Amino acid sequence: MAPSLSSVIVGLASVVLVGMIVGDPSRLQAQSPATVEVGPFSTANPNGPWPDGWKPLTFPKIPQHTTYSLVLDGDRVAVKATSRASSSGYTKEILIDPKEYPIVQWRWKVSNTLKAGDVTRKEGDDYPARIYVTFQYESAKVGLFGKAKYEAAKLIYGRYPPLGAINYIWESRAPVGTAVPNPYTEQVHMIVVESGSAKLNTWTTEERNVYEDYKRAFGAEPPMISGVAIMTDTDNTGESAEAYYGDIVFKKKGT
Repeated sequence: MAPSLSSVIVGLASVVLVGMIVGDPSRLQAQSPATVEVGPFSTANPNGPWPDGWKPLTFPKIPQHTTYSLVLDGDRVAVKATSRASSSGYTKEILIDPKEYPIVQWRWKVSNTLKAGDVTRKEGDDYPARIYVTFQYESAKVGLFGKAKYEAAKLIYGRYPPLGAINYIWESRAPVGTAVPNPYTEQVHMIVVESGSAKLNTWTTEERNVYEDYKRAFGAEPPMISGVAIMTDTDNTGESAEAYYGDIVFKKKGT
């Protein structure tokens, strides 16, 4: 069985794989608008091209890839993800200050949950939908041993991996609000935003304070956000899943 997405990001060598895509942002927002549109999928055309900066993320040890496409769903364009015992994602690198833009808002819809999905177990570390937020490496936030590992990773991969990440997930059975470290690595924290089948096939708008979520998860002030990913994966459970992703926006508090 292919390792799960989170098994690929275990330790620094694994986090680097995500960091190579979303961990080296090239530009900061020049002005300070009320919102930062990270995933304006509704403005795209069906079948593409993708909004600026979005690109696929695949993993060498996972041969089966989730398929992603821009489709018209109702009166809006959205991303359709189909996973069959597979794992991959789509990502965008962007530098965002979580103090200035602490609120992340997105829309999603899933067609089914996973029978064997379980946020507490490696074997169940699959989700029909997840929003992945990575945070930029800062040496001041890492101990001496940690710095040595990050420097070694930079020598190998040419850049620093993210300091950490938060996954907002649609889980199978864990209660909404469950927040636990990923079963493969404490560098990734999982937060259950939706759970179960009550809202299947229904567009749902979510909103989270990523600034506060990071502080609760890691017990420290968050560094800059370095990127965002959408991911639907079922490689661990061997099941199938279908999900849709709508627009992703970061907002100032009170906006």
